[in-house]
Amino acid sequence: MLKDSVLKFLKLDSLIENFTGYVEARIELTKIEVKEDLAKGLAKVGVFMLMGAVLTLFVILTSIAIALLIGKSIGTFGGFGVVAGFYLLLGLLLYSFRNPITEKLQDQLVQIMNKKKE
Repeated sequence: MLKDSVLKFLKLDSLIENFTGYVEARIELTKIEVKEDLAKGLAKVGVFMLMGAVLTLFVILTSIAIALLIGKSIGTFGGFGVVAGFYLLLGLLLYSFRNPITEKLQDQLVQIMNKKKE
C-alpha cells in the first residue's frame, strides 16, 4: 500500500506500465519478424528444391538421350558406358576439389548473411 502511494506520488507507476508495455510490444514484434524471416527462408528452400528436381530430371533425360545417340555408333551398352564414365570422371573431379569448393561456398554464404544484417 505504501509502495503504491509512493509510486503514484513520484509518477513512477505510469513509467513502469509504459516500460512493461514497451517490452511486451518489442517481444511481439520480434516474434513477428522471426516468423516472417522463417517463412521467407522456407519459401526459398522450397523453390530451390523444386528447381533442383527439375534440373535433376533434365540431366537424367539428357544423359539417356546422349547415351542412346552414342549407342547408335558403338552399341547401346557402349553409349551408356561412355555417359557413366563421364559422370564418374565428374564425380572424381568434384571429390578431389571438394575442399576449395566447400571453402568458396562457405565464404559466399557468409557474405550473403552479412549483407542481410545490414
